[in-house]
Amino acid sequence: MGRNLPAALGVGLLLGGLALLTLFTVKATFLLYMGVVAGFGLWEFSRALGVRGTRVALVPVAMGGIAAWVLAYWYGERALAPVAALTVIVILAWRLTGGTDGYLRDVSGSVFAFAYVPVLAAFVPLMLAAGNGPERTLTWVIVTICSDIGGYFTGILIGRHPMVPRISPKKTWEGFAGSVLACLAAGAATMAWLLHGPVWKGLLVGAAVVVAAALGDLASSMIKRDLEIKDWGTLLPGHGGVLDRIDSLLITAPVAWLLLWSLLPLAPHH
Repeated sequence: MGRNLPAALGVGLLLGGLALLTLFTVKATFLLYMGVVAGFGLWEFSRALGVRGTRVALVPVAMGGIAAWVLAYWYGERALAPVAALTVIVILAWRLTGGTDGYLRDVSGSVFAFAYVPVLAAFVPLMLAAGNGPERTLTWVIVTICSDIGGYFTGILIGRHPMVPRISPKKTWEGFAGSVLACLAAGAATMAWLLHGPVWKGLLVGAAVVVAAALGDLASSMIKRDLEIKDWGTLLPGHGGVLDRIDSLLITAPVAWLLLWSLLPLAPHH
């Protein structure tokens, strides 16, 4: 399917190993690690928009993202709305010096870049802040990754019927079925093993995550087709860019946080 599987596997194991190491040692190191990953994703996204002439206000978008990341961890979800609103105001002001030509285009692109990467990523520190935050976060990561793995290998082995050929020609209904089964199994297992909750709640998490992951993947493919690019970047061998690796994780983060917040009692923060 055009992917360098050994390179992809090696990069995936390295990224996953770093996540586990930082997640279960000092929470701040995991936040720093994931913040750097999100930062690379934002940079790739802004560079891709620049191909079509959109100038993302990268400084206020990145600063707003950092503020959302830190404040979400310490003050919870109530910090996100004021940070988002203030970031939009700063973006509007920042672009004033660039003249009227393309003002709406650049502001719209900047706000979308802020929403697509930093705002969605800010649900990671929200998950991590709970007393069992590492377990909640690991549940989200495992279930989302299982969507990719289940879909990829099932699609290779038995994929015959294209799902949405105009958006992503390689995606098949058989591959999606593999993603569903893998996510349901991962949700049930992680709920029982990591979070000590009933299996039915894990099945709900798995079902919601697989739908969100598929949506995130298709939306990313749609944006790349609109921009006429194949990958977001070339930084990760076998994967493309950083954003190619985390696009599903970004979309599933708020979904996983909401479900886990709704289904499981929160332990004391930090």
